[in-house]
Amino acid sequence: MSRHAIIKAVLGPVMRLMFRPRVEGVENIPGTGPVILAGNHLTFIDSMIMPICLDRPVYFIGKDEYVTGKGIKGRAMAWFFTSVGMIPVDRDGGRGGVAALMTGRRVLEEGKIFSIYPEGTRSPDGRLYRGRTGIARLTLMTGAPVVPFAMIGTDKIQPGGAGFPRPGKVTVRFGEAMEFSRYDGMDRDRYVLRAVTDSVMAEVMRLSGQEYVDMYATKAKEAA
Repeated sequence: MSRHAIIKAVLGPVMRLMFRPRVEGVENIPGTGPVILAGNHLTFIDSMIMPICLDRPVYFIGKDEYVTGKGIKGRAMAWFFTSVGMIPVDRDGGRGGVAALMTGRRVLEEGKIFSIYPEGTRSPDGRLYRGRTGIARLTLMTGAPVVPFAMIGTDKIQPGGAGFPRPGKVTVRFGEAMEFSRYDGMDRDRYVLRAVTDSVMAEVMRLSGQEYVDMYATKAKEAA
């Protein structure tokens, strides 16, 4: 068995018992080929629950500090996070965004599923914030369809993203696949990148029912 299958077999029943996830629209995810999953980000547990709900492995970017710990605990954390699909990337500094983008491109070119939170960070207050254009660059560079998704209720089971999550009910909702082939060759046009990103975020907003804020979440956190 693959590590993904082992983690799903072990954690799946526990998570279903604790969070009673209701999964909607999973049929919108292609069974083969590259797929970009783009959704809202309410709390840390989002990245644990959503991949467990799917049959195909899901890969996503995570902080490299999650896999660089020392000792038995550090090795156990590294095994766990890489098993659930996390690819560690140093996201600090000016080249962090480029590294994340290139990693996502590589995953998609291998025909796999890559998950991304276009807001770039967790929502500070439960609202949906402006998306960054990396999602648009990825779909235009690779031709991979974008399947928008919404995590609903995870902020109630893990408020603030800290501490062990409490039992509760969660919904994972997937929308219809979106393709942007009409913009082929325009992955450097900033107006096209913004239009593609905004159309994806509009679908995420529709699926999640969140209030939309036309500013970056990082700016909202700095202003708080």
